[in-house]
Amino acid sequence: MKPLFALLLPLVSLLLPSLGQAADVGIPAVTLTTNADGSADYSVTLQILGLMTLLTFLPAILMMMTSFARIIIVFAILRQALGLQQTPSNQILLGLSLFLTLFIMSPVLDKVNEQAVQPYLNEELTSYEALQAASVPFRGFMLAQTRENDLNLFMNISRTPAVQTPDDIPFTVLVPSFVTSELKTAFQIGFMLFIPFLVIDLVVASILMAMGMMMLSPVIISLPFKIMLFVLVDGWAMVIGTLAGSFVV
Repeated sequence: MKPLFALLLPLVSLLLPSLGQAADVGIPAVTLTTNADGSADYSVTLQILGLMTLLTFLPAILMMMTSFARIIIVFAILRQALGLQQTPSNQILLGLSLFLTLFIMSPVLDKVNEQAVQPYLNEELTSYEALQAASVPFRGFMLAQTRENDLNLFMNISRTPAVQTPDDIPFTVLVPSFVTSELKTAFQIGFMLFIPFLVIDLVVASILMAMGMMMLSPVIISLPFKIMLFVLVDGWAMVIGTLAGSFVV
């Protein structure tokens, strides 16, 4: 979150002259309060502007800093393995992924609310301190899922100096490392899901070829058997339970 806050500063500096003119005509848009520790806090109007700007990053934060990417990729691979083109539909998969993401991320969100949101609402923290406090639970979650070799890869690419503790890893390195690890994990789970359905396809194709029915598509015959197998083993519960248990929170 700290880099996002830093990105807002140039925008704020560009808006300061116009906001200052608004103040001259009776609209106190910008007030700067200096705290006892030397830091500065901006007016509520400017904080709302920053908050509305941060809202545009919510889709990226949802996909790149939570469990959403792994879940939606596994569901997409599962649908492809079953041989179903549009069932379940994209809307259903997205909705299920969102609610499952909320379920998995609830401990992290509870910590953010306890350590950042509530102290900020009670005026115990400044806006910048609240952003720093909110980034800590997300950092811990991403570090728990990220592979060490992925971290080393992006640290070498960015030429980031060696850090003493994981908390010193910048977000510009941590986020792409986390996403790379999530993609790898999602494809590993998807591979394991594909194997039993691939075996059914091979068996059906072999039987049809032995019977001389080469003009009949094996997919038409294997699809009911794959659906039946998935239902008999309670596949949705197994997949969702495995996904939820694969995250270290």
